Amino acid sequence: MPVLKLIAGTSHPTLAREISKILKVPLTPITIKKFADGEIYVRVDKTIRGQDVYVIQSLGNPVNENLLELLIILDSLRRASVGKINLVIPYLCYSRQDRKNISREPITAKLISNMITYAGANRLITYDLHADQIQGFYDIPVDHLLGYPLFVKHLTKSDLKNLVVVSPDVGGVKRANKLADYLGVPIAIIDKIRTRHNESMVAHIVGDVEGKVALIIDDMVDTGGSITNAAKEVMNRGAKKCIICATHPILSKNALERLTNSPASKIIFLNTLPTPKSLDKKFKIVSVAPVLAQVIKLTSSNKPLEDLFVSL
Repeated sequence: MPVLKLIAGTSHPTLAREISKILKVPLTPITIKKFADGEIYVRVDKTIRGQDVYVIQSLGNPVNENLLELLIILDSLRRASVGKINLVIPYLCYSRQDRKNISREPITAKLISNMITYAGANRLITYDLHADQIQGFYDIPVDHLLGYPLFVKHLTKSDLKNLVVVSPDVGGVKRANKLADYLGVPIAIIDKIRTRHNESMVAHIVGDVEGKVALIIDDMVDTGGSITNAAKEVMNRGAKKCIICATHPILSKNALERLTNSPASKIIFLNTLPTPKSLDKKFKIVSVAPVLAQVIKLTSSNKPLEDLFVSL
């Protein structure tokens, strides 16, 4: 029977160590370094022949460097004759480029799937894809985990009443509906007009937020412009309080400053990406390590994941 092995890339070592501690499986030593010109060198320091390997690497900033490092790790493992290569990628880069909006654009999410599959991956475990259909780009099994159950577990510890779940755009309605159904509350939808990449403006809000606690949920926060504009708009429309929940804290440019100065009283992220050690008291980071550890444990023993999803 193949032995379970964990290997961590350099993108999110804290999460990798947390998963290792929960599973009581030590991280397999690996050498990852750069030559003088920036080329990446990888070598697994112990034999892994025929074993079931889980590679933990979140593809955040620097995106292209972390992606290339992952591909080189995959090639190293494949040439070392491992049994199966399972990727644990909490945040999958290029997921916003899942279709052509205008002529001559690439579909980069499909390109990434081809690269990962061709490099030798046998399974992908990830969190909150920007578009569900990206699962279909892969010719390998994809375990697509959802962030909203972890938000529910955290929020139910607080005595929040008169809630309304707000989707910051039309594309997030499905996610907002799931959270609203879980909490048994109504939803509102922000009609957002995107003027250019990383820039948008609020057109109007569908639904009632007046006098309610507005819970805005999204899959990611990049520069923070869209989500903070949404927070301002619900407060302008009479919401008595605003809470932001987002799975992936990309936090580019001055996103932290925007969020800190926003009218949101609480901002909850999952740790699919590294976050700064010192954050304003309004921020709360919820760990995905226990869920990922359980998924790895079930997958390695060929057990179904349905019970895990129900328990969440």
